[in-house]
Amino acid sequence: MTSPSDSPSGTGTAPQHGTEPQDASRGGGLAALANAGWQLLLTTGLAAIALGVVVLAWPAETLRVVGVLFGIYLLVTGVFQLAAAFGTHVPGHLRALHFLTGALSVLLGLICFRGTLQSILLLALWIGFSWLLRGTMMTVTAASAPDTPARGWMLFTGIIGMLAGIVLIVSPFASIGALTLTAGIMAIVLGVIEVFHAIKMRIEVGRLAPGTAAERRPLFRSQPHPQH
Repeated sequence: MTSPSDSPSGTGTAPQHGTEPQDASRGGGLAALANAGWQLLLTTGLAAIALGVVVLAWPAETLRVVGVLFGIYLLVTGVFQLAAAFGTHVPGHLRALHFLTGALSVLLGLICFRGTLQSILLLALWIGFSWLLRGTMMTVTAASAPDTPARGWMLFTGIIGMLAGIVLIVSPFASIGALTLTAGIMAIVLGVIEVFHAIKMRIEVGRLAPGTAAERRPLFRSQPHPQH
């Protein structure tokens, strides 16, 4: 009695040949994904470099645009807060808080549209109080919990956040200007890093393409029939 693997039809070796198209399609899918990845990384890197150059070249205009966007953000946030205050899913004791925060956000947003100085001042104070509150919470948490992981780093970060928030609150205009220049420099540095990684990825894609082609080549060779 002959086993199925000994039959002339060669059904025993069929699974081995069937894996070759799957491997080839898998390699082609990885190459296509890597190709799209380096193009996206290159685009974001060039966009970051362009943004950093614009910020460094025109810091005042950049702050004006950021102030307008901040005012729009406050208006949209305030409208949603006011709408949430009248929602049925909000408990009664929280409706007053939603209403007050929404009305305050709308008022601050309207103030941002009165002029550049008002929007920059509010933006600096907003960032300063946020950093101060976050730094205070991190410092208190690290000081009150000796068993906290990375307690020293958390304490250091919290103190730096508190100091940065205080500086922004005390001198908002000078601090927000320095913060803008820092953001422009960081955007250029990050953009250059992303472009460098995109170029390296493009080189790796070029090395991957011949490998996938070599794996597909045996599929087109004529195989001798088992009967011959």
